[in-house]
Amino acid sequence: MKNITLDDSGSFYNHLSEGCRLCQMGAKMVMFVTGICGRNCYYCPLSKERKEDTVYANETLVYSDSDVINEVKQMNALGTGITGGEPLYKLERTLHYISLLKSEFGKKHHIHLYTSINADKDTLIKLKNAGLDEIRFHPPQEIWKNIENSPFSNSIKTAIETGLTAGIEIPAIDNAEYVAEFIQKTEGFLNLNELEFTDSNSNELKKHYYNLRDDTSNAASKSREIAKILTDNYKDTKIHFCSSSYKDAVQFKKRLIRTAEKTSRPFDDITDDGTIVYGVIEPGDFENTIKMLKELYVPENMFQIVDIKIDIAWWILEDIADDLKNIGCSTSIIERYPLKNGLVVETLPI
Repeated sequence: MKNITLDDSGSFYNHLSEGCRLCQMGAKMVMFVTGICGRNCYYCPLSKERKEDTVYANETLVYSDSDVINEVKQMNALGTGITGGEPLYKLERTLHYISLLKSEFGKKHHIHLYTSINADKDTLIKLKNAGLDEIRFHPPQEIWKNIENSPFSNSIKTAIETGLTAGIEIPAIDNAEYVAEFIQKTEGFLNLNELEFTDSNSNELKKHYYNLRDDTSNAASKSREIAKILTDNYKDTKIHFCSSSYKDAVQFKKRLIRTAEKTSRPFDDITDDGTIVYGVIEPGDFENTIKMLKELYVPENMFQIVDIKIDIAWWILEDIADDLKNIGCSTSIIERYPLKNGLVVETLPI
């Protein structure tokens, strides 16, 4: 019997795989290797824009290997989660990125992969040899009742025999108890995700009689309750329930904070949410503005010329805004995500 750990976001678990542990730290880059998938799961949260054969490292569209490497460095990632679509539909591409990441960042860079395919021994050996550490299978819901006699049973056992950490990851919905009962008989783990509404799956969820749990989240009603029942009833199963609010409010925020701490400039102010705050000067006359900053004794490391604007410490800008306005400058304070072309959260003219 394993003790249950409950966190503030509503997630709970008696076991965390290494992949999940690093995700909790916000230390995993998300490697989206393709949007193509042969399944048609009614609860799939993937947006229409992602259902193409494209590659992303976090939110960055990948054109070359350097894009992937830079994204890992930018957030100081300790590992990568490979997802899709279906990564094994593009096996050679997936093997390439696993090998690339291990070659560039070493064996300690932990890599896990999601797949809805019952991979055979040859494929699992290729993945292991490339450097994969952990694999999570997503069998279709229609076979859950008979999963022990399905090809996924052999895939799980073969993956473990190959030396991979292996488990099943599914939404916490009806019939998940059959999966919990099966995984209890193996050395694998069970990850349960809280079912949530997205723009792409909301109509299908409604057709399957799901409703929002409340007015303040995208979580579906009863999903958390199903996970709680399974955790109580299958105490010897390695279970982790990941709440919708955890993914939205905690995991992403921690990843932003890691990125901000790694990439912020001396004058960027990092907030508790992982955004950065700084001032922006739009000069009327560029040379006069730079001259004014020097006359006002603004340290050179407290501002930076960016295209036709000047980024500056917001607290310094507040003190000198009137002087800058007198020479025709516009001034404002910006809060944005610490990503390349990161989303602007707020613009405050001063």
